[in-house]
Amino acid sequence: MTQLSAGICTRLNEASPDEIDALGSGYTVQLLSIKKVNQTTSAVASIDRYRIIISDGVHFVQAMLATQLNDLVGRGDIVKNSIVVVDKLTCNFVQDKRLIIILDFRVVSRDEEKIGNPVPAPNSSGAPASTATETPEASTSMATPQPVVSSNRPIAARSAATGRQGRSVYPIEGLSPYQNNWTVKARVTNKSEVKSWSNQRGEGKLFSVTLMDETGEIRATGFNAAVDELYDKFEEGKVYYISKGRINLAKKKFSNVQNDYEMTLEKNSEIEECVDTTNLPMIRYNFIPLSTLETLQKDATCDVIGIVKEVGPLGEVISKASNKSVAKRDLTIVDKSLYSVRMTIWGRQAETFAADDLPVVAFKGVKVGDFGGRSLSVLSSSYMTISPDIEEAHLLRGWYDGIGAEKSFQSHSNAMSSGGPSFGGFNRNEMRHISDVKDSQLGMSDKADFFSVRATVMHIKSENIAYPGCPAQGCSKKVTDMGDGWRCEKCEKAYERPEYRYIMSMAVADWSGQAWFQGFNETGVAVFEKTADEVMEIKERDEHEYNALMAQSAGKTFNFSCRAKQDTYNEQTRVRYGISKLSQLDYYEEAKHLRDLIKESSWAQ
Repeated sequence: MTQLSAGICTRLNEASPDEIDALGSGYTVQLLSIKKVNQTTSAVASIDRYRIIISDGVHFVQAMLATQLNDLVGRGDIVKNSIVVVDKLTCNFVQDKRLIIILDFRVVSRDEEKIGNPVPAPNSSGAPASTATETPEASTSMATPQPVVSSNRPIAARSAATGRQGRSVYPIEGLSPYQNNWTVKARVTNKSEVKSWSNQRGEGKLFSVTLMDETGEIRATGFNAAVDELYDKFEEGKVYYISKGRINLAKKKFSNVQNDYEMTLEKNSEIEECVDTTNLPMIRYNFIPLSTLETLQKDATCDVIGIVKEVGPLGEVISKASNKSVAKRDLTIVDKSLYSVRMTIWGRQAETFAADDLPVVAFKGVKVGDFGGRSLSVLSSSYMTISPDIEEAHLLRGWYDGIGAEKSFQSHSNAMSSGGPSFGGFNRNEMRHISDVKDSQLGMSDKADFFSVRATVMHIKSENIAYPGCPAQGCSKKVTDMGDGWRCEKCEKAYERPEYRYIMSMAVADWSGQAWFQGFNETGVAVFEKTADEVMEIKERDEHEYNALMAQSAGKTFNFSCRAKQDTYNEQTRVRYGISKLSQLDYYEEAKHLRDLIKESSWAQ
């Protein structure tokens, strides 16, 4: 039978605020109960909270699990009567009531019989603790603790590591609207730019920071005067003491931070950088393999770590909210699960990102998308670290430098969830032939279907191969010839000449049949290896040279990643096959794929 740490529950229940840190770690306890706390807030997508009862074989006390340990409950790693070794805890004292929060522990044994016949631990006065009315055996549900209304009485709390006497250092997880006199010690993991707004109620500006300690994270926002006073005091990556803010229910539509509450910073909020280098909160990740992205819901957030295998060019998109251009860049990251995924970064990160040496990059709180398959996108509250000094990064670096660089990676692009090695979004194991695409009626449902096919260009419609587009960066709208210039209605500007962009329709074929594919500018550049401006100049200068170019482009074979979707035109409904991406055959990648097929086949064993 496992030996429990006798007396620890009594010590936890009797310790003064100054004695909590002196209790150390490494004590063995039994979990007599694990119950989900009923949420009383109306916040959307609230975080599960678990209350546990820990026993030393003689006494028991109640505690809360830090939210980063919730996965242990969900996976069944801990159950009733499991034995664990507590490595780290904290305690929140409010009006003589204590809230013990377990931050970290190791599972010794999952399934055990109950040890001893523990009773509620006595408090410092010798009387049983408030948990005496609820024994572990009789407990079938856990009530949510009632809000503690603040009063003028001083709140007893453990002092910060720097000896800030009289200042209550609270764990972020313990903050609520019912507490006023608090201080948190937190690391800034994300700092937004200053944003302005204007509506019927007036004008203003705001900024936000994401704060993190070892118990959780919270979003803090400052408005108007607070922006002028506090914005320059925050710096990403640094640790601060923060006090004199307000705690409110979180507005989930403005934030994806996993907390039911958020902090509002006032002009008189106190921000002080922590110069003490001990006990600083570190960023806690909950990495998932890239291979499991298909199991997550659209718009969910997750933490991933991977090798940056490809860095796309810097581009721009027009924000629907602000109608302003925003810089973007697509990265392709891979990990040990032999999957790759497209990660989109934005703004300053996209503009300054440089990765010539295939670095390890850790992402916290990125958003899962489902356009064309699983993809990831960095949010304003996400955190990206290049070459982080953590164990997972060192292990991934060693694996990739050792054997990973020679591996083939399966892409999440184009909704191929069960295929094999891929290159540039093309999935070889899920490659279909054209007759199969038609027989399977891809694109006939309400949602678009995605597929990969290898086909040869047979004919290109040459009549209307390009249109005059707006030359402004980030705008590709068609422009109108006004005689003295070309006008873009979207930009409300006139230009001396347009920038032609491809809009192609071409017949492709494989051994099973033929189909018409539609593509845009990137498709034309890949097929002709010329810009649309160059091709249109040839067409205007020499019709014979133009026809020869069309003929030369036929007969080329490509790997196509396509999107099938119903389209209605002139009251006729048909399926259109749009080209999402195409790439020339890479015979090195093709050879590696055939090699892997041989290795995996049963007759080659």
